[in-house]
Amino acid sequence: MKAALLRVAILGAESSGKSTLAAALAERLGTVWVPEYLREFVETQGRVPLAQDQFFIASTQLAREREASDAAHGVLICDTTPLMTVLYSRHYFGGEDAPLAALAASTHYDLTLVTAPDTPWVADGLQRESEAVRQLIYRQLLDELAARGIAHHVLHGSLAQRLVQTAPLLDALLASA
Repeated sequence: MKAALLRVAILGAESSGKSTLAAALAERLGTVWVPEYLREFVETQGRVPLAQDQFFIASTQLAREREASDAAHGVLICDTTPLMTVLYSRHYFGGEDAPLAALAASTHYDLTLVTAPDTPWVADGLQRESEAVRQLIYRQLLDELAARGIAHHVLHGSLAQRLVQTAPLLDALLASA
């Protein structure tokens, strides 16, 4: 029987190093990571998402997590969660619909890491807006995590510094499993 899979969420605003950290953690742990589906959506659709796309994006992200679970070795690294889709829905569309809210509320992770927006902001075609939006979303994310009572750890600095900060957190998570 396969042991329970631990899931690590990496959250943060645009251009804050989530994908870079996810790939590095997966490599370090000898496991797999689930890339952010939103990036693929924007590339394949050639446009930014609309309000009616939000639930599809979040549910596809979770479907990708389920698909990757079989290939994971003890830990699955998740580059974003439906909670970020909720925050961006609020920012761009004035709120989230009930199915998206329910999806975000029902999705839980064993460890939540937040990438601080302290790396240089880099434009990325259609997907990224501005440094000001990045800082706003970051503050909203911290507020939302606090409001939901989700324990989280904010990571600062370079990738190397962030990996050092995550080491004891991952050690504690693996020891508790």
